[in-house]
Amino acid sequence: MPEKQSCFAANSVFAIFLTFLLVSVIAIQPAQARKFKVLHTFRGKDGGGPEGVLVKDAAGNLYGTTGGGGKGKCGKLGCGTAFKLDKTGKQVWLHSFDGGNGHGPQAGLLRDAAGNLFGTTVYGGDTRCNPPYGCGTVFKLDRTGTNEVVLHKFTGTPDGFFPQAVLIKDVAGNLYGTTPLGGTGGLGAVFKIDKGGKETVLYNFSGGSDGCFPYPGVILDSAGSLYGVASEGGDGFCNSGMGVLFKLDKRGNETVLHTFQGGSDGANPDSVLLFDSQGNLYGTTENGGSSGCGGTGCGTVFELSHDGAETVLYAFCSLSNCADGEVPGAGPLVRDSTGNLYGTTFFGGTSDHGVVFKLGTSGKETVLHNFTGRADGANPVAGLVLDDSGALYGSAEQGGATCFTSYTCGVVFEITR
Repeated sequence: MPEKQSCFAANSVFAIFLTFLLVSVIAIQPAQARKFKVLHTFRGKDGGGPEGVLVKDAAGNLYGTTGGGGKGKCGKLGCGTAFKLDKTGKQVWLHSFDGGNGHGPQAGLLRDAAGNLFGTTVYGGDTRCNPPYGCGTVFKLDRTGTNEVVLHKFTGTPDGFFPQAVLIKDVAGNLYGTTPLGGTGGLGAVFKIDKGGKETVLYNFSGGSDGCFPYPGVILDSAGSLYGVASEGGDGFCNSGMGVLFKLDKRGNETVLHTFQGGSDGANPDSVLLFDSQGNLYGTTENGGSSGCGGTGCGTVFELSHDGAETVLYAFCSLSNCADGEVPGAGPLVRDSTGNLYGTTFFGGTSDHGVVFKLGTSGKETVLHNFTGRADGANPVAGLVLDDSGALYGSAEQGGATCFTSYTCGVVFEITR
């Protein structure tokens, strides 16, 4: 199976890890009056390689990040950006990272009621950790995108490094996220940053039954418990386990709610989770579900009920040539009022550049858009935003315009009814 890779990341996290450790009813249907539109095409100076989920405000403006591009000098691909687009796709403002204040954001942004934005960068910050790149940051931007405050610079072990998490915020103003590496065992951590910028590691993964490598971040319930996934570990150590879905209570006690077994059960969960009103959880796995894609499987959509039962709702590459998609994105999935789920896959589709899909409550999948790798983009990594009218918004990491001589810098798109 092809590995997810970004031309805007200095290294894949898997490569970094090696360095530091020295089913349903199947149907493909046309878009059924859905209209796809590119809202913005990145060209390098305005950003390149969007990998994080977008945020939409009440006026229809979109906020996000790009892993490369901008004005910062972190090699020929830049240091990455944060941006605001108006509802027509015109860029309102651009914030460029420069290394010291962050480098290579791969997650989306959290926007608070005052319009402030919070996020993470994989690299940058304290260059004594992983010189010369740094081990990542947590940052805050004001609503104009002008003023940035670096809330935390990761230093490796024991506080974590290389964060790729979408942040969440509780009612007291504390931020929560994950790092795929670091912590006391070097295998990942869940962290909290209070309003004063103090970081506390809430949980250190050991790589055994509790899992390891928690990439995408956590979500929060009304009782203050956190829920997330670790992509490996569980039933076996990090190099053999297929990952877990976990709960972390307010005291930092972990409960493994599901241990993935591979095969039809799914393997290597890699998405931010989604709650429904009944307390059921939804997410995706990068592998498993079938015997395709080199024998590891092509990924799944799953549900974990509030009583702990896991159901695979869909297994990708169930159609010839993976016309239904292959390797679902980092999420989160979005769910409409009737229970339909929407998401993206990084590969697959008619051109093997990824798809936007809808998964109905009966398990029927509909491909809403096949990316061609040309002007419409290619390889969507993140999940989607769904508005009240049923319109979907997202980004594709590659495709669009040629930039930096031999790369393409990606697009932001809209799909309407």
